[in-house]
Amino acid sequence: MPPILQPTRRQFAQGALAGLIAASTNVRGAFAADDIKLGFNGDLSASPSAQSGRAAVVGIQAAIDDLKAAGGTLGRGMTLIIRDDLSQPPKSIQNMSDLIDNEGVVAVFGPTNSGNALAWKQIPNQKHIPVMGCIGSATAITKPMSPNADNYMFRVGSVDRTQVVAILAYAKKNPNTKRIGFLTETTGYGQGGLKDLEEIAALQGLNIVANEKFNVNDTDMTSQLNKLKDAGADTACVWAQGTPIGQVMRSMDKINYFPIVLTSWAADNLTFINAAGPALAEKPIFLRTVSESRNPRQQQFFDRVRPKIDADSAFSFSVHGYDATMLLAMAIKQADATDGVKVREALEDLKGVYEGYAKTYDHPFTKTQHEGLGAADQRWTCWRGGKLAAFSDDVVAGLRPEDFKG
Repeated sequence: MPPILQPTRRQFAQGALAGLIAASTNVRGAFAADDIKLGFNGDLSASPSAQSGRAAVVGIQAAIDDLKAAGGTLGRGMTLIIRDDLSQPPKSIQNMSDLIDNEGVVAVFGPTNSGNALAWKQIPNQKHIPVMGCIGSATAITKPMSPNADNYMFRVGSVDRTQVVAILAYAKKNPNTKRIGFLTETTGYGQGGLKDLEEIAALQGLNIVANEKFNVNDTDMTSQLNKLKDAGADTACVWAQGTPIGQVMRSMDKINYFPIVLTSWAADNLTFINAAGPALAEKPIFLRTVSESRNPRQQQFFDRVRPKIDADSAFSFSVHGYDATMLLAMAIKQADATDGVKVREALEDLKGVYEGYAKTYDHPFTKTQHEGLGAADQRWTCWRGGKLAAFSDDVVAGLRPEDFKG
């Protein structure tokens, strides 16, 4: 069978990134000098998650176009200034300071990789610049720097802890799960997920028999998997980016060890199925924020952005980027200003209802809750026949609100 994706990831990244930069340049040229400046700081070319960053930018720019067509925000246009952080924390920190101090942006979107957000979240908090996360899902990203401190980190996207609560509820409910093994990558994303896995497993009283780690660029995880196998793990919880999850599946195939695989939403990334292959890709189950059973309005937006994103699976990040931009614009209008403090306060008490593409938002944030999407907004997902599909079985059907502990 030919590969699912013909161009290489690098070729896709180079072509897509050039298009994003060109689009950003066109937006700059279309608006006046007093445009409201927004920034994007995230990986667009380097890591397995870069396609998610590119898709988010497409969604953000689509929202900017629609706001312009509707008359602008406070009578002004918006400019998106894009910075590729190459998945490198030092570069991401540099980008953040540049966007705020030199470009004068009033808000920042991103990053793609959770570890980078954790590396620089003190910067926007110190400088009072709201951040609208729409890709990175580490639980700690939206936590305040200290108890009761003003918090400028918001998110419209998935949250690791929410996913972990759900997949471990599935494991606890599944009669075939008796012994669980954890397998996580050593990045900030992987280890943030591990922290959630360990905490929620303890709360739910689950039997964890192995806890192994691997590097994000590893291609052979048979040593770690043999330790899970020797411990009798019948279920593996894998927390990693798309490509390494695919390598885990290939490593399982090498030793003919196929436990139940519950994993992070990074398995929806095209890099996962390209690494695993179509057959092995069908084994894990995971959660996403956008169902493959799209409603007519979502389908219309999908048709609009699909030519600009790498794959169908990246659509959810365009949705997150679009909805996050619209919520930010609502806050700016409500505040009648672009001042960071006033915009943060408006976000925490948004008036009115916004019908987004992920959900209908009604007072989505508060002073202490900065997540736009919650447990009720998650969708069980798998791969079938080389395409994402809704997943359901007797365990999913039997899950009840009281099962989601943590």
